[in-house]
Amino acid sequence: MTATAGEVIEAAARRLRAAGSPSPRLDAQVLLCHVTGWSREELLAHPERPVLAQAESAFQELVTRRAANEPIAYLTGEREFYGRCFKVDRRALIPRPETELLVDLGKTAVTRWRSRGVEPVVVDVGTGSGAIAVSLAAECGVGVLATDWSLQALLLARENAFHQHIAARLVQTDLLAGLRGPLHVVLANLPYVPSQRKLPPDVGEYEPPLALFGGERGTELLERLLQEARPLLAPGAELCLELDEQAQAEPMAALARQLYPSAAVTIRRDAGGYDRVLHVSLM
Repeated sequence: MTATAGEVIEAAARRLRAAGSPSPRLDAQVLLCHVTGWSREELLAHPERPVLAQAESAFQELVTRRAANEPIAYLTGEREFYGRCFKVDRRALIPRPETELLVDLGKTAVTRWRSRGVEPVVVDVGTGSGAIAVSLAAECGVGVLATDWSLQALLLARENAFHQHIAARLVQTDLLAGLRGPLHVVLANLPYVPSQRKLPPDVGEYEPPLALFGGERGTELLERLLQEARPLLAPGAELCLELDEQAQAEPMAALARQLYPSAAVTIRRDAGGYDRVLHVSLM
């Protein structure tokens, strides 16, 4: 007998709840929509709709993986970021909503430079899936140079740039190594989790450690970038680094003020009210 959508969702939600999912019903709905092609509105409006055997089999496989803590974004292969759909997989970190603040700051910086008659050189350091670089390029029509140490991440970024019709400039390098100045806008969402921190299973067991852990303090790569950017930044350049919300803002701001004594150094909060981005604006 063919099960209905409502029955399938109810059974999957019970299973995911028992496995510890924080949003079992929503997870089940997202996964069923993914395998059937239905919208969530259609699913909610027609719980009596039958689920064909092939779709139910694919759905149950995804539910099993979700019950083992695999992130929803890896199961569906996509994540929305700044109003666009990006391909995601285990080659790179899943883009987070709080990272959209970097795109906001990048847009403001590009607009400021253009108001001065300068077409800025923009760099996204540690691009991962390319979400920041592609979003900023699409929003502003600006060229963005995206760097990453991981070739696999760069290949994923290239796929996302192609999908969004962005001419990507991708470089495999360590931070800014090999780049020439002057750089006008530098954005970075680098690994910043302290190496000894225990992460939730859906993060620690699935997302690439190279994209998560930044060293014993978590700030080692951020500190290096602040140092290495100094000779490359144009007068008036802006440098924006994403931070972990746990106690990184104060020491990173202090280091930035030491390295850039004439710059305006501020901490920007994300939509959740957390200290999220170190913003260094050179004079």
